Order: sequence, then C-alpha cells, then structure tokens
Amino acid sequence: IVIKINNLALSEDLGVVGKDPRGAIAYKFPALEVTTRLNDIGVNVGRTGVLTPYAELEPVEISGVIVRKATLHNFDYIDEKDIRIGDRVLVKRAGDVIPYVIGPVTSARKGDEKPFEPPQQCPSCSEPVQHKPGEVAWYCNNPACPAQLVRVLEYFVSRGAMEIEGFGIKIGEQLIEAGLIKDIADIYFLSREDLLDLEGFAEKKADNLLLAIRDSKSRPLARLITALGIEGVGEVVATTLAETFHSLDRLSSLTIDELTEVEGIGPNIAEEIVSWFDQDNNQRVLGKLKEAGVWPVEQVTASPGDGVRPLDGLVFVVTGTLTQYTRREVSDHIKRLGGKVTGSVSKKTDYLLAGQNAGSKLTKANDLGVKVIDEAGLQDLIDDLIAD
Repeated sequence: IVIKINNLALSEDLGVVGKDPRGAIAYKFPALEVTTRLNDIGVNVGRTGVLTPYAELEPVEISGVIVRKATLHNFDYIDEKDIRIGDRVLVKRAGDVIPYVIGPVTSARKGDEKPFEPPQQCPSCSEPVQHKPGEVAWYCNNPACPAQLVRVLEYFVSRGAMEIEGFGIKIGEQLIEAGLIKDIADIYFLSREDLLDLEGFAEKKADNLLLAIRDSKSRPLARLITALGIEGVGEVVATTLAETFHSLDRLSSLTIDELTEVEGIGPNIAEEIVSWFDQDNNQRVLGKLKEAGVWPVEQVTASPGDGVRPLDGLVFVVTGTLTQYTRREVSDHIKRLGGKVTGSVSKKTDYLLAGQNAGSKLTKANDLGVKVIDEAGLQDLIDDLIAD
C-alpha cells in the first residue's frame, strides 16, 4: 500500500532524503512465515572484517522462492533466541525479499540439538577474532584476510565507487587466489601477461579489463574517497569531504576537531576517518595509488577575482540519455563546479539538463517555467558565468 500526499506542488517542495520522497510512504502486508530445519550455522566475513552468522536451512518455499540460507544477524541474536543447530526454526522474508530466522520452535526439539559457539578464529584466515567493547559485532582485523579482501575489492570496483566495468567478484577471486592482488592498489599494476595466465582470459578480455582499469583513474576525488571503504563514509559524506578539502593529502592530515566543523560530519564519522588514515597498511595503499597515478584533486573553478565556483547556488536536474557523458559523470561535473544536482524538478530547480527521451521531467520543467538546456548548453552556461 502506497500513501501519497495528494498535492504535487507540496510533494515537490517536501523533497527527498537520498532516494526516499518525503511526500510518500509504502507499507507491505505481513510476510509469510514458515518452518524448516536448521542444518548448520556458517559465518561470513564482510569487507570491514565483521563476522556475520547465517543459517544453512533445509530448502523451503516462501512466497514462490526456494530458500536455503537466511541471515542470523549477529552472535548475540543467536544467544538471545537460543537458536541451536538441528532446531526447527521459523523463517520469513523481510519485506518479502531477505530471508531471516525469527527463532526456534522449542516445542519441536528432540534433545539432540547443538548450541552454537561463536568462532574464536576467522573462518577465512584463521587469525584470532576481536570484539570491541560496547559493540555487537566481532571482527577479523587482519587486512590480508582473503575473504575480507574479496569484499573490499568488490566494493572498490563497484558502480558507486571506481566503476571498473567488467571487474566482477569472480575476477577478483581469481586475481587474489593467483596472488596478483594483495590490496586494492594492486589493481593498477596488473599487466596483460598477468591476465592472460588466468583461466578464461583471452587477449580481448584482458585488453578490455585493462582499458576499464585505466579509465577509472580519471574518476573524481569523491568517488575514490567512497571506494576506500572508510566506515560511515558513503557517497554523500565523500562528496562533502571532496568539496571541502579538495585532496587526499589534505584529508589525511586532518584532526577530529577539524572534521567535525564540517556540516554533516559527526564525531563518530570523524573518528573513523582519522583512524583509517592513521593505519600503516592504509597509508601504504595510498602511496601505491599515488604511484599509479590514481590521485584526483578536486579542482575549484573560480570566476576571475571573486573566488566563487561558477555554478554555486544553482540547482540542476539531469534526465534522458546523454551523448557525451553518462548522467553520473555530468552530475559529478556540475557538483565540482559548485552546482547542486537533485532527483526531481520543482520550483527550486534552476536548470533541467535534458538528453534524448527526457520524459515526464521535461514536461514538468516546461510547466514550471524551468530553463531546459542540453550538454552544449551546459558548457555555454559555464563559459558565460566564468566570463562574467
């Protein structure tokens, strides 16, 4: 059930938070609950080193989907619910998507169920696991942990980060297993010969991947900060950091007090940022990235004499299919020059950058009298503002 404010102008004025409109909310009917046997409990290692338990289930159908695995959240959850291996457990799909274990059916116990003991060593690298006081999570703090590195690598090359096309998790696993990648910076030191030695790589596939890696060197600073995977630093915070401090050299020298002076950055995120840059292993990775030429600097384009970026204060919406850039690239370009990019057209929008098949946003822009420009028009606007 979707409930919306029945006034389009008011809904637009309310805006959005991330991808969520303030003028609408969705509710789902209660998820179907089923029972099945918990055959075993496994443990995954995430990119930040967090150990997460999961249930290995006797296959069961839930809303037309066969479920074999389900999340168990954390080790405290297993203890609090007294979930045991061999239990009959109640399972549902949260939001009809992600399966998770609600708890055991204690009345169905036969006496041979086994309590689960959290691992004392990482299941991937066998290093001792650690538990931070006051936190639920248990961690593997070994930066060379293979399972952790696979997830770190997957995040680094993803679309919201360095966006290396064709570099999937399977290729990452291949490269790590072959010893060619020990950290994210090693991506930029791969050679054609390295790739051709791997199973499934012919000359064209190797060349295409190397080209995609080379192209990623031109990603803006905000994308690289996102890709580093600092706890609490997603795309929004990374953009703020890039626009405020302009380089990794400056960012790596900041104190917690200096970071918390920036709007949107609290003490917890500031502490994570400072801690990340203080780690020797991370400094070594940054040095290798710099050596490889992956060291973007946020350029501040100013109008002569006044120190103001030409698009400061202007609000843009990007829609349709562009010919010279992707929508993400042109959005990054606008932000670098001081503009703000939003997802919906409103009275506050200054310009709609429209490509082919612009659709309803173009119609709305025309109705509201918002100026509509194309890619050439954007460049003309920038040139005119700089000239002024």
